[in-house]
Amino acid sequence: MKTLLAITSLFFSLQCWADNPVVRIETSLGNIDLELSASQAPNTVNNFLSYVKKDFYNNTIFHRVIKDFMIQGGGFTRDYQQKDTLPPIANEANNGLKNTRGTIAMARTNMPHSATAQFFINTKDNHFLNFKNKSMRGWGYTVFGKVISGMETVDRIEATKTAAAGPFTRDAPTSQIIIERIRLIER
Repeated sequence: MKTLLAITSLFFSLQCWADNPVVRIETSLGNIDLELSASQAPNTVNNFLSYVKKDFYNNTIFHRVIKDFMIQGGGFTRDYQQKDTLPPIANEANNGLKNTRGTIAMARTNMPHSATAQFFINTKDNHFLNFKNKSMRGWGYTVFGKVISGMETVDRIEATKTAAAGPFTRDAPTSQIIIERIRLIER
C-alpha cells in the first residue's frame, strides 16, 4: 500500500508540472521570466520551486557577474551572508538540455551532486558546462529552464561593473543587484 501511495504521489506531483511552470525573478534592474523544464529536470525544478515557495530568494543578490559568461545569484543576502539551504540534490545535467544563452542552470561546487539553491543564467553559449559523462569532471551543470522574457534585464546585469566585495575577490557587482523576489506566475 505504501508503495502504491508513493507512486501515486510521484505521478501527481509530476503531472502538476507537466505544462512547465513559469517564474518571474523581480530584480532591482527589471524582471526576468523563466519557463522551467519540469519534464526534463523534475528534481531540479521541484527543488528550485521549493525555495521559491518559501520566499528563500527574496532580498538576495546577484553576487557573481562575469561578462560573456553568466550571472549568478540565489544564495547571499545584501550583507554577503550565505543563506542556509536544504540538502544538495542529484545532478540532472544528463537531461539533454544545454548551457546556451538565456538558459538557467544550477550552480554547484566541484562535486557534481552538490547543487542547493544558487543558480546562474548563461549570457552566452557555454558548451564546456554541458554534460559529457558521469565522471567527476564530466557531469556538467544542470540546465532546468530558459528565459522567455527579460533577456534585456539579464544583459543589464551582465554589463554591471564588478570588483571585490564581501567574501568575493572579484566579480561582485559594485552596485548591488537585488533579487526582490521570485514567484510563480500564470501564463
